[in-house]
Amino acid sequence: MTAPLMPKATAVWLVDNTALTFDQIAVFCGLHPLEVKGIANGDVAQGIKGLDPISNGQLTRTELERCQEDPSAYLQLAESKRDIPEAKPLTGARYTPLSKRQERPDAIAWLVRNHPELNDAEIGRLVGTTKPTIKSIRERTHWNMSQITPVDPVTLGLCSQIDLDEYVAKAAKREERRLKRLAKENGTTVSEVLKEAEETTAIETHAPVEPAPMTEEPVAADVFSDTPSSDDASDAAEEVIRPEDVFKSN
Repeated sequence: MTAPLMPKATAVWLVDNTALTFDQIAVFCGLHPLEVKGIANGDVAQGIKGLDPISNGQLTRTELERCQEDPSAYLQLAESKRDIPEAKPLTGARYTPLSKRQERPDAIAWLVRNHPELNDAEIGRLVGTTKPTIKSIRERTHWNMSQITPVDPVTLGLCSQIDLDEYVAKAAKREERRLKRLAKENGTTVSEVLKEAEETTAIETHAPVEPAPMTEEPVAADVFSDTPSSDDASDAAEEVIRPEDVFKSN
């Protein structure tokens, strides 16, 4: 189904003015349900003014009321009086508005941390950045690394949830093919390859050192007693100096 013109602005209007579910709005506008939920929470599409699809002839009020009464039904676009060509997919680098460019490092850090299977080219197409910037964040050599906080690029409005899911699915299939090829070369299974990788990257742990056995603690009565113990008595006897020994004449 063809999405309406300005789908995010249409989704904003539907969230604010109708009782449709997130799934109904997402299917009609060609968005991800999480994006619609983010619009309702105010995290996505901030500053976008809602566009009434009824006033511009993309939706009829009868169709809207039908779907509000039946949550399992989905909206259908009204027949257009003009032939509008389908939008062609954009090629080349993604344009990022000036107000969002300072947020790209946060989005790159989030993608590197949560989806390490994505390569630099895929991250660059999602966020609209360059490979040197991605490399500096991977290696933690970025000039502003101390101020970078990982944030979901969908929340920042740098990409859509559908595009992110598509790239992640492609990267997961590519990683699966790589593991199968590696397992075939080594004559093992994929699970064994994963186990070897886990053992290689695991941190060595040492057995805990058992504490030395504690000696018998002295009793308070023995410590503060006036009567010396047998050992103390023998030491005192050895240290006693007799007067006759001191003043004994030669």
